[in-house]
Amino acid sequence: MNKTIWVIIVIVGALLVSAVFNYNTLVSINENVNGKWSQIENQLQRRADLIPNLVTTVKGYAAHEQQAIQAVADARAKLAGAEGPAGKAQADNELNSALSRLLVVVENYPNLKADQNFRALMDELSGTENRIAVARKDYNDAVQGYNVKIRSLPTSLFAGMMGFGPKEYFQAAAGAEQVPQVNF
Repeated sequence: MNKTIWVIIVIVGALLVSAVFNYNTLVSINENVNGKWSQIENQLQRRADLIPNLVTTVKGYAAHEQQAIQAVADARAKLAGAEGPAGKAQADNELNSALSRLLVVVENYPNLKADQNFRALMDELSGTENRIAVARKDYNDAVQGYNVKIRSLPTSLFAGMMGFGPKEYFQAAAGAEQVPQVNF
Protein backbone atom coordinates (compact mmCIF):
# COMPACT_ATOMS: atom_id res chain seq x y z
CA MET A 1 0.00 0.00 0.00
CA ASN A 2 0.97 3.53 -0.57
CA LYS A 3 2.46 5.53 2.29
CA THR A 4 -0.14 8.29 1.81
CA ILE A 5 -3.01 5.86 2.33
CA TRP A 6 -1.47 4.68 5.64
CA VAL A 7 -1.08 8.28 6.80
CA ILE A 8 -4.73 8.97 5.95
CA ILE A 9 -5.86 5.80 7.75
CA VAL A 10 -3.85 6.76 10.84
CA ILE A 11 -5.26 10.31 10.84
CA VAL A 12 -8.86 9.10 10.39
CA GLY A 13 -8.32 6.49 13.11
CA ALA A 14 -6.90 9.11 15.49
CA LEU A 15 -9.90 11.37 14.82
CA LEU A 16 -12.33 8.52 15.50
CA VAL A 17 -10.57 7.57 18.75
CA SER A 18 -10.55 11.23 19.79
CA ALA A 19 -14.27 11.59 18.96
CA VAL A 20 -15.17 8.49 20.99
CA PHE A 21 -13.02 9.61 23.93
CA ASN A 22 -14.49 13.12 23.88
CA TYR A 23 -18.04 11.80 23.58
CA ASN A 24 -17.58 9.48 26.56
CA THR A 25 -16.02 12.29 28.59
CA LEU A 26 -18.91 14.63 27.75
CA VAL A 27 -21.46 11.97 28.72
CA SER A 28 -19.70 11.49 32.05
CA ILE A 29 -19.47 15.21 32.79
CA ASN A 30 -23.07 15.79 31.69
CA GLU A 31 -24.29 13.05 34.03
CA ASN A 32 -22.28 14.62 36.85
CA VAL A 33 -24.07 17.94 36.24
CA ASN A 34 -27.43 16.15 36.20
CA GLY A 35 -26.57 14.38 39.46
CA LYS A 36 -25.63 17.66 41.12
CA TRP A 37 -28.92 19.20 39.94
CA SER A 38 -30.78 16.25 41.47
CA GLN A 39 -29.13 17.01 44.81
CA ILE A 40 -30.42 20.59 44.68
CA GLU A 41 -33.92 19.29 43.96
CA ASN A 42 -33.54 16.70 46.72
CA GLN A 43 -32.66 19.35 49.31
CA LEU A 44 -35.38 21.73 48.07
CA GLN A 45 -37.85 18.88 48.49
CA ARG A 46 -36.54 18.17 51.98
CA ARG A 47 -37.13 21.80 52.92
CA ALA A 48 -40.56 21.78 51.32
CA ASP A 49 -41.42 18.72 53.40
CA LEU A 50 -40.33 20.44 56.63
CA ILE A 51 -42.28 23.63 56.00
CA PRO A 52 -45.81 22.25 56.60
CA ASN A 53 -44.70 21.06 60.06
CA LEU A 54 -43.22 24.48 60.80
CA VAL A 55 -46.36 26.23 59.59
CA THR A 56 -48.58 23.96 61.68
CA THR A 57 -46.50 24.67 64.78
CA VAL A 58 -46.66 28.42 64.19
CA LYS A 59 -50.42 28.27 63.51
CA GLY A 60 -51.02 26.95 66.98
CA TYR A 61 -49.45 30.04 68.50
CA ALA A 62 -50.27 32.70 65.94
CA ALA A 63 -53.62 31.82 64.44
CA HIS A 64 -54.35 35.44 63.51
CA GLU A 65 -51.14 35.72 61.42
CA GLN A 66 -52.75 34.01 58.43
CA GLN A 67 -51.20 36.29 55.81
CA ALA A 68 -47.63 35.26 56.64
CA ILE A 69 -48.63 31.61 56.92
CA GLN A 70 -50.47 31.70 53.58
CA ALA A 71 -47.50 33.38 51.87
CA VAL A 72 -45.26 30.49 52.93
CA ALA A 73 -47.77 27.92 51.67
CA ASP A 74 -48.14 29.71 48.33
CA ALA A 75 -44.38 30.07 47.85
CA ARG A 76 -43.86 26.40 48.69
CA ALA A 77 -46.44 25.41 46.06
CA LYS A 78 -44.75 27.65 43.50
CA LEU A 79 -41.38 26.02 44.20
CA ALA A 80 -42.89 22.58 43.70
CA GLY A 81 -44.09 23.59 40.22
CA ALA A 82 -40.99 25.50 39.12
CA GLU A 83 -38.97 24.24 36.15
CA GLY A 84 -35.23 24.50 35.47
CA PRO A 85 -32.51 26.35 37.37
CA ALA A 86 -33.90 29.84 36.66
CA GLY A 87 -37.46 28.95 37.67
CA LYS A 88 -36.30 27.07 40.77
CA ALA A 89 -34.04 29.98 41.78
CA GLN A 90 -36.90 32.49 41.45
CA ALA A 91 -39.33 30.29 43.40
CA ASP A 92 -36.67 29.54 46.02
CA ASN A 93 -36.10 33.26 46.58
CA GLU A 94 -39.84 33.82 47.02
CA LEU A 95 -39.98 31.00 49.56
CA ASN A 96 -37.00 32.44 51.44
CA SER A 97 -38.73 35.82 51.57
CA ALA A 98 -41.97 34.27 52.85
CA LEU A 99 -40.06 32.29 55.48
CA SER A 100 -38.33 35.49 56.60
CA ARG A 101 -41.72 37.16 57.11
CA LEU A 102 -42.92 34.11 59.04
CA LEU A 103 -39.87 34.27 61.29
CA VAL A 104 -40.68 37.91 62.04
CA VAL A 105 -44.07 36.67 63.27
CA VAL A 106 -42.27 34.10 65.41
CA GLU A 107 -40.25 36.88 67.07
CA ASN A 108 -43.53 38.23 68.47
CA TYR A 109 -44.28 34.95 70.25
CA PRO A 110 -41.62 34.10 72.85
CA ASN A 111 -43.50 30.97 73.94
CA LEU A 112 -43.30 29.66 70.39
CA LYS A 113 -39.53 30.17 70.26
CA ALA A 114 -39.25 28.15 73.46
CA ASP A 115 -41.37 25.28 72.10
CA GLN A 116 -39.26 22.14 71.67
CA ASN A 117 -40.99 21.10 68.42
CA PHE A 118 -40.46 24.54 66.93
CA ARG A 119 -36.78 24.58 67.91
CA ALA A 120 -36.25 21.11 66.43
CA LEU A 121 -37.95 22.14 63.18
CA MET A 122 -35.87 25.32 62.97
CA ASP A 123 -32.70 23.28 63.49
CA GLU A 124 -33.75 20.92 60.70
CA LEU A 125 -34.60 23.84 58.44
CA SER A 126 -31.28 25.53 59.17
CA GLY A 127 -29.39 22.34 58.37
CA THR A 128 -31.36 21.95 55.17
CA GLU A 129 -30.56 25.53 54.14
CA ASN A 130 -26.87 24.73 54.57
CA ARG A 131 -27.26 21.56 52.48
CA ILE A 132 -29.02 23.57 49.76
CA ALA A 133 -26.16 26.09 49.68
CA VAL A 134 -23.60 23.29 49.34
CA ALA A 135 -25.67 21.56 46.64
CA ARG A 136 -25.94 24.83 44.67
CA LYS A 137 -22.19 25.35 44.87
CA ASP A 138 -21.49 21.75 43.80
CA TYR A 139 -23.93 22.11 40.89
CA ASN A 140 -22.42 25.40 39.71
CA ASP A 141 -18.90 23.93 39.96
CA ALA A 142 -20.01 20.94 37.85
CA VAL A 143 -21.66 23.26 35.30
CA GLN A 144 -18.50 25.33 35.11
CA GLY A 145 -16.37 22.24 34.43
CA TYR A 146 -18.82 21.00 31.81
CA ASN A 147 -19.11 24.38 30.06
CA VAL A 148 -15.32 24.78 30.00
CA LYS A 149 -14.97 21.30 28.50
CA ILE A 150 -17.49 21.84 25.69
CA ARG A 151 -15.91 25.18 24.80
CA SER A 152 -12.31 23.95 24.79
CA LEU A 153 -10.47 22.52 21.79
CA PRO A 154 -10.65 19.83 20.51
CA THR A 155 -13.87 18.91 22.35
CA SER A 156 -15.67 21.99 21.09
CA LEU A 157 -15.29 20.61 17.55
CA PHE A 158 -17.31 17.53 18.51
CA ALA A 159 -19.61 18.81 21.27
CA GLY A 160 -22.06 20.66 19.02
CA MET A 161 -22.26 17.79 16.54
CA MET A 162 -22.96 15.36 19.40
CA GLY A 163 -25.74 17.50 20.88
CA PHE A 164 -23.90 18.84 23.93
CA GLY A 165 -24.72 22.50 24.62
CA PRO A 166 -23.91 24.80 27.54
CA LYS A 167 -25.69 24.27 30.87
CA GLU A 168 -27.38 27.00 32.89
CA TYR A 169 -25.96 28.04 36.27
CA PHE A 170 -28.19 28.18 39.34
CA GLN A 171 -28.39 31.91 39.99
CA ALA A 172 -30.19 33.95 42.58
CA ALA A 173 -33.07 36.03 41.27
CA ALA A 174 -32.62 39.75 40.76
CA GLY A 175 -32.77 41.62 44.05
CA ALA A 176 -31.81 38.62 46.18
CA GLU A 177 -28.60 40.35 47.21
CA GLN A 178 -30.56 43.06 49.04
CA VAL A 179 -31.37 42.63 52.70
CA PRO A 180 -35.14 42.38 53.23
CA GLN A 181 -36.72 45.26 55.15
CA VAL A 182 -38.55 44.28 58.31
CA ASN A 183 -40.88 46.87 59.80
CA PHE A 184 -42.90 46.48 62.97
